[in-house]
Amino acid sequence: MKYYIGIDLGGTNIKGAVVSETGEILRQSSCPTRAEAGAAAVTESIANMINDLAAGREITGVGMGCPGTVDDAGGTVVYACNLGWMHYDVRAALREKTGFSVRLVNDANAAALAEVKAGCAKGAQSAVVVTLGTGVGGGVVLDGKLLTGYSGAASELGHMVIVADGEPCACGRRGCFEAYASATALIRMTKAAMEKHPESAMHSIAAENGGVDGRTAFLAQQQGDAAGSAVVGEYVHYLSIGVANIVNIFFPEVVAVSGGVSNQGENLLAPLRQAVSQQEYGAAYTTRHPRILRCILGNDAGVIGAALFAEE
Repeated sequence: MKYYIGIDLGGTNIKGAVVSETGEILRQSSCPTRAEAGAAAVTESIANMINDLAAGREITGVGMGCPGTVDDAGGTVVYACNLGWMHYDVRAALREKTGFSVRLVNDANAAALAEVKAGCAKGAQSAVVVTLGTGVGGGVVLDGKLLTGYSGAASELGHMVIVADGEPCACGRRGCFEAYASATALIRMTKAAMEKHPESAMHSIAAENGGVDGRTAFLAQQQGDAAGSAVVGEYVHYLSIGVANIVNIFFPEVVAVSGGVSNQGENLLAPLRQAVSQQEYGAAYTTRHPRILRCILGNDAGVIGAALFAEE
């Protein structure tokens, strides 16, 4: 059995784990990122974590999932806005402190690889993971390999336009998938509906839960609230457009959904499957459809995927 170390570098925390070649976590560690201290200080924290996790065990390789754009061939983080890193040669710095030549992968891609190797899409040769959080992220695995693209920045699924000249997106464009399918977008839709419908159960639900969040409209729908049902329908409509585009481009075996909104389970997935199936190319004729599932690895996906990327 071979063992790898996976590092999940986030803007708030650094997580690390010793992971077997089958995706099993044997030991974990975490610490605050403290990005404001600078790249050298963050690298020192990562190196200390790697050395601690490697102690007393033969480690075959180390992988690190990073936010933003990474260049694995060159060993650099090209741009990570949450860390303030630009063209930072993190591999050289970590090699000096740990002796390992650390593989680099985008954090969303790492999570996608984990779900294919050890999660909901295990056994599939092709899968796309769509993360529905503050924004919309994703990762694409084709023939068992991550699609990283020419620059390492491929699979920014959230930034395909699904509504021409639509809602503004943080990336600078308008009408992006992220502007309509993120949890942020769902909250915006919910608040707009609440303003129009003072009688809606969404008001009492939001008050009970400390404010409007991604659950508000779904909970209202479950109570038979018409305004809440309309919000869920609008959200699923836009989500289905993006997912159908993904299916028509890649036609993977699995489309897996993660992030906070995915916690709605079948209340989200059942209508999504129906809407996507009607938008697939050749829908009236094909008998094979991608499975639309919920990711199962949760917060462990990043470290597992980073470790298994080191195996490649």
